[in-house]
Order: sequence, then structure tokens, then C-alpha cells
Amino acid sequence: MEPTTTVLYPAEAEGIVQNLETFPLKDIGNSRWFRQHEYIEKLNMQAILNASAGQDEFVKEHLIAYGKFPVLIHGLISVEVWKQKVFSILCHLQDFNPKSTFPLYMVIHHEATVINLLETVLYYKDSCESAEESILDLIDYCLRKLTWLAAQVGQSEQSAQSRLTQTDHTDATTLQELQKQSMALEFDISLKALSVLRYVTDHINSLTLSALTRMLNTHNLPCILVQLVEHCPWSRKNKGKLEKYMDGRWYEVPAEDHLKMTKLDGQVWIALYNLLLRPECQQKYDFNNFNKTQLLKLRGFLTEVLVDQLPNLAELQRFLSHLAVTDPAPPKKDLILEQIPEIRDNILKENAGKWKAIAKHQVKQVFNPSEEDLREQACRLAQTYNLDVMETLIPEKPKCGFCGSEASKRCSRCQTEWYCGRECQVKHWQKHKQACGLISDAMNKTEAGLKAKPL
Repeated sequence: MEPTTTVLYPAEAEGIVQNLETFPLKDIGNSRWFRQHEYIEKLNMQAILNASAGQDEFVKEHLIAYGKFPVLIHGLISVEVWKQKVFSILCHLQDFNPKSTFPLYMVIHHEATVINLLETVLYYKDSCESAEESILDLIDYCLRKLTWLAAQVGQSEQSAQSRLTQTDHTDATTLQELQKQSMALEFDISLKALSVLRYVTDHINSLTLSALTRMLNTHNLPCILVQLVEHCPWSRKNKGKLEKYMDGRWYEVPAEDHLKMTKLDGQVWIALYNLLLRPECQQKYDFNNFNKTQLLKLRGFLTEVLVDQLPNLAELQRFLSHLAVTDPAPPKKDLILEQIPEIRDNILKENAGKWKAIAKHQVKQVFNPSEEDLREQACRLAQTYNLDVMETLIPEKPKCGFCGSEASKRCSRCQTEWYCGRECQVKHWQKHKQACGLISDAMNKTEAGLKAKPL
């Protein structure tokens, strides 16, 4: 059955993939980088559509054929470093008062787009193999995200956002809002990284020995996963009611579903299963007293209800029972030449001491675009984010842009923002006004351009 909507045809996707390239940090956000962001966004949407429809996943095949997984991973880590080293400086520069934070947001959002694409295509063994040595950089990236995720335990999304660094501007509300959006996005990105890492553990046998060493010994991934099981950052109590994070938002969970396993719970348990039960992992992992104590905490969570939902966990349950009464032999100390991740280290070395200079360069050359440039960017994105396609990708009914409740009315001008009623639309107008104008003008130009083209 053909998918009902198409973003890219196979030949278009092949051309885009073939021309993907890496960018130096100072060029992040410029016109060439922005063009590639749009292309990756289209690849992401098409990959999701094909995977959802059970179709030929030609985006994945092209990424493998042209060896572009290292390029995607480089782009992912570049934006991560940019957010940590450059974005914070930008927000404190006294002369930075952008007309629009739209270009900045697109850079921040790029990390989410790439990790989403990787989550879709790394399900397959040949994709993981195609990443070659860069899989080590991806493993380290995902582990940084999981460490951040574990640190959010006991903190609601709102309380986490309240800890944002305040800028020195008196008129800095838009940049502060962008920082809040960045932090909210970080949560989603970290959950995607969890899924990516689980898929990597599925294909341990096909990866280099160094990949296994980094997960088990360098970073002690099993103990990090135990923390996630123990504290479950995607589950919280709000006003005495249980909520779980799914599909990009918090849902109240009915009492009868409190013990129901979510996709995120499943990803953690499957990763633990892969890391603890495979013979090559058991030979490599150090079951010392600390690690053993941490792993045995899992026994309290392996209830009959949980095992019924994921029967393979019965084998993990038996392994932990055996571990409780034995002391496994220490891992063999084989002399091997271990590969190390290079992408992030190279980016940091290339730009060491240049962070403020990069920020000032980007203020002048990238993030202070003219009205014409903003409209051109909005026009291109209006074509990228085709409304029919977006509605196909959204797994739930739209939410009000002001209060977050279920919405049934769409902004008649730009057609991109939803509201539950007139009152919320009026309250949200000052915040939505600029984006609404840019998008609606872009859509009008696009429509006029299409009408002007000869048949």
C-alpha cells in the first residue's frame, strides 16, 4: 500500500543525500547550512512516512550507499557543541537584539531533526554498520544525553525550565523564551537518544570491539540504565495524578494503566537485556561489588505484570537471581588497540578559544537577517512543512498553542497554529503575530509562484 503523502521521491532523496556535507562551527546557521537543514528535515519526514507505511525505506538505503551516517553524526554533535559553547555567549552579548529568533530556533531544532532521523533508520543492522568509526561518537553523544536525563530525576519540566540562566538584557524576553524552548527540546532529544542507543545494543555483534568497551567499561551503561529504571524521568506525579511522557507531551494515566509499560520503558529493558545476557558482554563487563549491587536493584522492578508484557525479561530475571548468589569471574584484560571517538574532540580543538569570536561573527553575519531574508527562509520552510504531510506525521489531535488543551480551530491566516477557542487565540496573538505574518506571506508567495509556472 502506497503512503498517502510523499515529501520526496527516491531520485530526489538520492540527490539530497549525495550532497550532504559537514560544516565548520562558524558556518552553522548561514544560508548553505540552512538549506541543508531543510533537506534533512525532508529526509526525516520521508523516512518516517516510509517506515510507518511499511514501504521501501529508500532514505536509509541512500544514506548507506553514499556513506552519509558520519556526516549526520557530525552535524548532530556540531549543534550540540554550538549550543553549549556559542549559544550561551550569544544570549549575553550586549549588542545582540535580533529582530527575530526564528533562525536561532532552527539551529536549536536541527539537533532534534537529526536524532529523529537517526532513530528511524538505525533500527537496522546495516545502518549501524554504515556509521563505521563514527558509531563511537554517536554512543558517547547518546550517553551524554542519558546522563543529563538521569540528572532530571524528581524535577518537573516547569521546575527545570525555571533554572535557566537569566540574560543581562533588560529586553531579553525573546532570548529567554528561546532558552526555555531549548531546554524543553533537550528532554525530547534525550529520549530519542535512548531509543538510538537501544538500537545500537541490538547490533553489538556487528560493531567494533571498541563500541562494546565504551558502553560497558568506559561509561558503565548498565548502571546508567538502572538509574533510569529506578527513577523513570518520563513519569511524574502532578497534583497527585500519574503522568507519563509520550509522543512529545505529558499524558495523565488512568489508574488501570499505571502498570502498563511505555515504549520508553521497553527501550531501557531491552537495552539491559542486550548488555547483560549476551555472552560477549558478560565476558567484557566487570561485575564488581558496586556494579552487582546496582544491577540487583532491577529485581524489585521485574514484577509478574512487567514480565507478562515483555516475556524475554524472564531470562533477565533468572540471570539476576543467579548473579545474587555468585561472583562472576573478572573480565579478561586483553591487550587491544582501542579506537576512540574523534568528531567532538576535533570540533573542540579546532575552535578552542574562539567561542566568543564565533558568536560575534554569527551575530553580524548569520543571526541578524533582513526582513527579506527572514521571509525567504519562512517561504522555504512553508514548502518544507507541507500541512498535509505534517498532519499525517502527528499521532494525535492538535493542541492549543496557548493552553495546551485539545484544539479544533486553526489560525485562518497562517494555517499552522491551533487553538481551542477565540479567547486563547487573542491571548496568544502578541507572541504569534510575527511568525504568523512571515509564514502567511511566505505561503502566499509560494502559491503565487506555483500559479505563475507554466504547465
